[in-house]
Amino acid sequence: MEELLELKTLLSQGNVSDALVLVEEMTEMSRDDKINKISSCAKILLVHLIKRQAEKRSTRSWDLSIANAVDEIQKTNRRRKAGGTYLSSEELREALTDAYRIALAEAAAEAF
Repeated sequence: MEELLELKTLLSQGNVSDALVLVEEMTEMSRDDKINKISSCAKILLVHLIKRQAEKRSTRSWDLSIANAVDEIQKTNRRRKAGGTYLSSEELREALTDAYRIALAEAAAEAF
């Protein structure tokens, strides 16, 4: 909210160059937020997939968590008005790889 007020002030003062810099910063902050949310959902997804594979069984709760995490990742990554996605396929793969390390440790801790 603070950034929006600052943007409004900059524009009302005619300071377009600083306003554009602020818009870029806000865009980056928004993208970082999307990446963090996708990573968090990916971790949940991977923990349940790892546990399902390791324990050779599944529960309704795990299945629902897996489905919800996939839906949330897809929804979060989709650009509503501009079309396309926030993360490319390669960036999404990288986010999943990073989340896998964390998920593996968490699933192992829950198993023992």
